[in-house]
Amino acid sequence: MARGKKGRAVSGWLVVDKPAGITSTAVVNKVKWAMDAQKAGHAGTLDPAATGVLAIALGEATKTVPYVTDALKCYRFMVNFGAATTTDDAEGLVIAESALRPSDREIEAALAAFRGDIQQVPPQFSAVKVDGERAYDLARIGEAMDLAARPLWVERLEVLSRPSADRVELEMVCGKGGYVRSIARDLGAVLGCLGHVAWLRREWSGPFTAAEGISLEQIDALAKTAELDAFLKPLELGLADLPELPCTPEGAARLKNGNPGMVLTSSVGYGDEAWASYQGRAVAVGIYKSGELHPSRVFN
Repeated sequence: MARGKKGRAVSGWLVVDKPAGITSTAVVNKVKWAMDAQKAGHAGTLDPAATGVLAIALGEATKTVPYVTDALKCYRFMVNFGAATTTDDAEGLVIAESALRPSDREIEAALAAFRGDIQQVPPQFSAVKVDGERAYDLARIGEAMDLAARPLWVERLEVLSRPSADRVELEMVCGKGGYVRSIARDLGAVLGCLGHVAWLRREWSGPFTAAEGISLEQIDALAKTAELDAFLKPLELGLADLPELPCTPEGAARLKNGNPGMVLTSSVGYGDEAWASYQGRAVAVGIYKSGELHPSRVFN
């Protein structure tokens, strides 16, 4: 006899303001326990030392995680000049030092090369896989890796403040797969003074903001109560970057069974990805073709 799934079939998004000192996976596990949820996942890892918005998907909302992961994200961070570290942040060991310090004008000029479509080499301590192993596992045993550069879209990268000659506070809006630690490392290299991240905070990720996030202390205090359920946001928020296509009752029934379903007239082009809704609730995500949505993901 097949075993039933443990926990509740709860669905939606819980936005957490992650503190420093805990992994993203540990936050997911805490939320899953506190919500007594059958299924949970997150939309974009934050380093243990980083803080800010960590959007946790529960139940059916996990099917929308790729769309939040692909969305733009905003990071605020401090770069320390004068030292390179093993981890490209303040957690690592210093491996090189420099007495040089850039001027404000030099920083502004250097930032131009980090905007738009850029190529970025991940940090040695990252989750990138190398021959089936995580780079951070290999880095911990002292193995140096030649990691390939990856494309990254940087929509905005600006100076927020210059507290001292040794530090600059930056804000970056970027696409999927960006490493803030690499930006700090590479900026220090371009300026000839070396650099690493002192601290990092993700201000927003797609439709979710750190300002609306719940703390771990609140999660502990409200665990397994209706009060915690009240913080849940609808799974439809995870589809904010896709066009919505209301569907007919018949179309909704067909889509629920995994078949193409009729949707109402829209400006969505043939072959575009969209999501179908019925009475405001997500029914399916799929490809629009000639008045119908051909589903790739169906919501229960």
